[in-house]
Amino acid sequence: MPSPADLESIILHTIASSGEVADSGKLAADQGVDHNVLVGVIKSLSADELISESTTPNSKWDLTEEGKAILATGASPEFQLFNAIPADGISLNQLKTQLGQVADVGFRFAMQNKWIAIDKSSGESTIQRKVDSVEDKAFNLLRDIGAASRDLAADDKEAIALAKRKVANLTSWKTFKLTKGANFALERKKAATDLTSDMITKGTWRQETFKPYNFAALGRPPSGGHLHPLLKVRTQFRKIFTAMGFEEMPTNNYVESSFWNFDVLFQPQQHPARDAHDTFFLLNPASTPASSFPPDYLQRVKTTHESGGFGSTGYGYAWQEAEAEKNLLRTHTTAVSSRMLYKLAQEGFRPAKYFSVDRVFRNEAIDRTHLAEFHQIEGLVCDHGLTLGDLLGTLELFFTRLGLKKLRFKPAYNPYTEPSMEIFSYSEELGKWMEVGNSGMFRPEMLRPMGLPEGVNVIAWGLSLERPTMILYGIDNIRDLFGHKVSLGMVRKNPICRLGL
Repeated sequence: MPSPADLESIILHTIASSGEVADSGKLAADQGVDHNVLVGVIKSLSADELISESTTPNSKWDLTEEGKAILATGASPEFQLFNAIPADGISLNQLKTQLGQVADVGFRFAMQNKWIAIDKSSGESTIQRKVDSVEDKAFNLLRDIGAASRDLAADDKEAIALAKRKVANLTSWKTFKLTKGANFALERKKAATDLTSDMITKGTWRQETFKPYNFAALGRPPSGGHLHPLLKVRTQFRKIFTAMGFEEMPTNNYVESSFWNFDVLFQPQQHPARDAHDTFFLLNPASTPASSFPPDYLQRVKTTHESGGFGSTGYGYAWQEAEAEKNLLRTHTTAVSSRMLYKLAQEGFRPAKYFSVDRVFRNEAIDRTHLAEFHQIEGLVCDHGLTLGDLLGTLELFFTRLGLKKLRFKPAYNPYTEPSMEIFSYSEELGKWMEVGNSGMFRPEMLRPMGLPEGVNVIAWGLSLERPTMILYGIDNIRDLFGHKVSLGMVRKNPICRLGL
């Protein structure tokens, strides 16, 4: 196969001997090269005005896969349908039974060609022939296109009609006619780009051809508009979840009631997490009326807290509606998960995989690993017969795709999961293990009051967006990642670990 330099020489010598290259497409075929490769050489020669080019439009009608299938059957759908109609007529349902999907397409175009009509005189719709015989023009044209036996114009009406049926399409391309340019020569002489001291000393600058300056050329684009590392990693999380078949949950409510944030998760009303030390409670509006909660569900949640059920003895205290009504800034996106699982139970259970990425708020002391406002990533799988093994396997796959391959799991306690595990990942750059998330299997005391059937389990995990980002970017202090003191140099930095999908 000739090189670009060989093609350049072939073009120049052909023009020198014949005066032109009449068709670049034919030249490419003769030389056994892709036309696009030849076009690159043509554009380079044209830029130096060694040759002059003019374009020639080309087009060709081809068959689509559907057109090839019709060609293989030997007749168009409308022709097959016409021939299947007996002298006394037939119903469309009978034709569908006889011809299958061909009947629908055939009926449409047979009616369009006025080959058939619908007779309702007997009280039933019967398809009758309107003519004694027909010519299968559509099939004949498809056959000619397939055999390339007819030279059809790009604006051929019959071919365009086939294109609308998606059984044929028009392929268009351009070739070039090449002639001598203003600087035509059999050899290209590379223009000098700089005037050197050596040229001036020896006087060779008089024989040099200098490349003209392009004062309209754009300069190097300024470096700016970098995405924050949290946005980059959040995008990767979304891609990973989507690739694993998860559906994103709506998370557009920062304000939540204690009922959905705590109570439905079987978190007792005396739990320390509800104290003002850990939760931002609202003053206005301070509460959501209990009447806005599903009444039967509220009663089941109350009963489960007080006296248990589903193998549990409950917490043995008097559950208060007033506590459930208190509004707060959500402390976790599990409040969204609880709403989605309840909705899933009411609509009729189906296996589901959900995820969310959004902000949560906790009244915590700010230090190198904690903020009062941060992002939580949550994933859950709801299906029959899920086990702890399914949770471990899903977490290994999830974090491996994120680029965190060294994981450890530690038993933990959560009011709404049992068993529960904390998730740790090792940072090679920082040389230590860091907690990156929490996980577990939702308790029956949470799932059964929602109406989810026996045997349906939910595995779930949650993690902050900030800590995995700190590991990936080698950041030891969360305040260097999120807040008004973030270094712009860090924002431009690429992650140390590659985020894989």
